[in-house]
Amino acid sequence: MKSLSIRNLSKTYFDPYAGKHVTAVQAVSLDVPEGEFVCVVGPSGCGKTTILNMIAGFIPLSGGEIVVDGRSVSGPGPDRGVVFQSHALFPWKTVLENVAFGPKMRGVPLADREAIAREYLALAGLAHAADRYPNELSGGMQQRVGVARALANQPAVLLMDEPFASVDAQTRMTLQEELTRIWQERRPTIIFITHDVPEAVFLANRVVVLSKGRVLKEIDIDLPRPRVWDALIEDERFKTLSAQVLQLVRSA
Repeated sequence: MKSLSIRNLSKTYFDPYAGKHVTAVQAVSLDVPEGEFVCVVGPSGCGKTTILNMIAGFIPLSGGEIVVDGRSVSGPGPDRGVVFQSHALFPWKTVLENVAFGPKMRGVPLADREAIAREYLALAGLAHAADRYPNELSGGMQQRVGVARALANQPAVLLMDEPFASVDAQTRMTLQEELTRIWQERRPTIIFITHDVPEAVFLANRVVVLSKGRVLKEIDIDLPRPRVWDALIEDERFKTLSAQVLQLVRSA
């Protein structure tokens, strides 16, 4: 079953500084089966975030179609969870209330939505932080709350836009390992945008390389799971795949 299907997607916009229309995305087609982890990489300005924002329904399409869980995308919806670089948590709500917010908006009764929130907090290793507020947590913990909040809505597709870019290198590696663990336990369909090639190779089942708004190449990542950095950092297959993706990005 396909969680996401993109057909001939395009996006143009008017650049007032250049005084002309600019094509940000052109003729992109991509199928993502249910439960796949796909990372999208490419140089700045290649259309990565634009594509994610169109899948999320935040910006309109100029052409083509996006189908999520059998339905055409025409705007934001609970079938797509989004995790941004900034965690965007509600500072006046506890961690539990933040994670329960999506189910609350869907009309889930209080006891049920709190049970859902506690389940996903436990999955993210944050059961102990349920009654704390976001400003009482580290940056890494805040991002894990953001992931738990997105998953609590049980979306067909989880969209992640460079969610670990603002944390330090050690925390980033820990978050990457946590995300792969969560993916293995629940198998959500994930589209993950990143500039970091080793991150993409570490996380993904498949890496999609973009160039000038087009798909340049798709690379299957056949590394075994579970994945931990201590085991992969010197792995020759990991090095080969990372070098292959990096060469494509540099040529894009």
